[in-house]
Amino acid sequence: MKVLVPDPDGSERGQVLDNEVDHARRQLELLSNAASIGASLNVETTAQRLADLVVPGLGDFANVNLAREIYDGEEPPERTGGGDLALRRTALAPADRQWPNGYVLVGDDLPSVPDQTVIRNFQAGKGFTISGRSRFTALQDHNPDLVRAFVPIDGDDEELSLLCVPLVTERRRDGLEQPGLLLGSIEVWRRNPFTDADLRLLQWLATYAAVSIDNARRYTREHRMALALQQSLLPQARVVTTAGETAGIYLPCGTGAAGGLGGDWFDVIPLSSARVALVVGDVVGHGVHAAAAMGRMRTAVRTLADLDLAPDELLTHLDDLVIEFAEGDAPGRKDISGSSCIYAVVDPTTRRCAVASAGHPPPALVRPDGTAEYIPLTPGPLLGVGGLAFEVADVELRDGDVLALYSDGLVEHPWNDIDRGMAAFREQLAAAHPTDGDLHGAASRLVAGISPDALRDDVTLLLARVRGVPDNNTASWEIPADPAAVAGSRQSAVDRVGAWGLDELAFTTELVVSELVTNAIRYGGGGGATLRLIRENDRLTCEVSDPSSTAPHLTRAQATDEGGRGLYIAARLVTRWGVRYTPTGKTIWTEQRLHPTECHCAPGS
Repeated sequence: MKVLVPDPDGSERGQVLDNEVDHARRQLELLSNAASIGASLNVETTAQRLADLVVPGLGDFANVNLAREIYDGEEPPERTGGGDLALRRTALAPADRQWPNGYVLVGDDLPSVPDQTVIRNFQAGKGFTISGRSRFTALQDHNPDLVRAFVPIDGDDEELSLLCVPLVTERRRDGLEQPGLLLGSIEVWRRNPFTDADLRLLQWLATYAAVSIDNARRYTREHRMALALQQSLLPQARVVTTAGETAGIYLPCGTGAAGGLGGDWFDVIPLSSARVALVVGDVVGHGVHAAAAMGRMRTAVRTLADLDLAPDELLTHLDDLVIEFAEGDAPGRKDISGSSCIYAVVDPTTRRCAVASAGHPPPALVRPDGTAEYIPLTPGPLLGVGGLAFEVADVELRDGDVLALYSDGLVEHPWNDIDRGMAAFREQLAAAHPTDGDLHGAASRLVAGISPDALRDDVTLLLARVRGVPDNNTASWEIPADPAAVAGSRQSAVDRVGAWGLDELAFTTELVVSELVTNAIRYGGGGGATLRLIRENDRLTCEVSDPSSTAPHLTRAQATDEGGRGLYIAARLVTRWGVRYTPTGKTIWTEQRLHPTECHCAPGS
C-alpha cells in the first residue's frame, strides 16, 4: 500500500507515509500471530515461538533467556544488581543461523554482568534500547568476552541496535497485587534504531508471553510433582521371585496430553505358597489427583491381596471400595469411578495362572517357541459400577512362558484403534523374544520409539517370565482323620527337611506340623488333611489343608488355661503365617526364612 500526498519536493512525504503504513501492518501481523505463543505448555517451546515471532517482523536476530528456576517449575527469587543474573539461553532466532564464536547458545547460562543502572532498571521491569556497538561495549565495561557472549554478530557495526524487554508476570496473594515476577528477558537486534513504538509493541508481546511461560512453569511444577509422587508409589522395575522374574516399565504422557500424566500403575505382589500376583491398573484422570488416587488403589489391592483372595473376589471387593471412595470423599474431589484393573495370580507349583479383569484389556501369553496370543478373557465392568460379577480365566503355563500385562495407552498409540493396536502389539511381542535373554531389555524394546510428548495417555507394561517349582522341591502327604497319624506326619516332614539339607529348620518344622495337623484333624470336619512342604530359594513353606472353612484365631492363653498355646508358639517361631480359603475348604500356611548357608537350591533347581 502506498499513500501519495502532494509535496513541493516530490514524493518524499508519500514515501514516509508508505513506511509508516508498512510498519503498522507488520505490527498488526505480530499482534494477530501472538496467540501462537501460548499454544504449548512447554517453556522451551513457548520461548522459541516468541523468538520466531519477532524475527523478521521486528528485528534481524532475537533470543529469549529464562531464569534457571523456571526449568524446575519454581519461582525465581528477586534479584537486584549485577553479577550472576541466573538466566539461561532458551531460544534463538533464526534457529538455523551459524552464530559467532563465544556467543551464548541455547542451554548455556548467561555470564555475570557488571552492576549498571540499566541492569537494575531491567530487574525492576523496565525495558531499554541501545544503539551502537560502542555503547553496548561500554555497558559491558569494555570486556571483549562479554561482548562476544551477548552480541550476535562480529565486527564494529555502529548501526547495530538492541531492544531488551523483561518477561514479567503479575502475582497476587490473598487478593493483593504483588511486585511482578521476573521470569527472564527477550532481546531483539537489528541494524537500525528502535522506536518507542517498537518498545511498546515488544513490551505487549513480552507481557503476553510471560503469562504463557508462567502457565507452562506451573504446569511443569505440577507435572514433576505428580510424576515424583507416581514413581515413588510404583514398585521396583525388576523383581525376582520363585515364580519367575518380572520387568515393569512406566512411560508418562508428555505435555501434549490434556491434564498431564495419568494414573497408570503396575505391581508385583508375593503371595503365600510361592505364588505371585501381577497387577496393572489405570485410574481415570490426570495430574496429581490421578497419582494420589493411584496410590490409594494400589494400597487397596495390596491389602486385599494379603487376604489371599481369588482374582474375581479381589476385584469385587475393589469395586466396592471404589464406590465407597466416591461416596465418602469430600465434595469437589474427582471421582475415580471408571478406572480399570487386571489381576493375575501365578502358581509355580501347579504352573497355572488365574486372571480376572475389570474393564482392562486381556494379557498376552508368549510361548518359548515365539508364538504370542491373548488369553481368552471376558473383561468385567469398570470399577465403580457395582453389582456385576467378574469372570476368571485359567490358563496352563510352561517354564519360560512370558505373560504381558499392559495399559490401553500402549495398544492405542499411535493408531487410536485398540483392535489394530492389539494386533500390532502381539506381533511385536513375538518379534521381541522375551522368553529368553534380558527381560527388561525386551520390555524396553517393546516401548522403544514411543515419544512421551506424542502420547495422549500413559503407557504401562509388565512382563513376567514364568518359572515353575521343580517337583523335587515340593512334597505332600494325605493324612487320615486319625490323631495317631500326627506322629507319622511329623516324622515325614522332618525327614524331607533333612533330605533338603535344612536340618536347622527341623525342630520348628516338626512343631508347626504337629500343631497344624492336630488342629486339622480335631476341627477340620472329619475329612482328613493334606500336608505340603515347598522349598523355595529363600524360604520354606509348610501348609496344611482341610475341608473346613473355619479359620483359627491367634489368642494369648491365660495362666490357668489348659490349651490354646500351640498356634501362638508356632506363630512366634515362623516368619509369617496365614489362612487362605479354597473351593474345598481352607489352607493354613507358614513360612520360615532360610539362612543363605541353609539354601542349597539354585534358582529354578
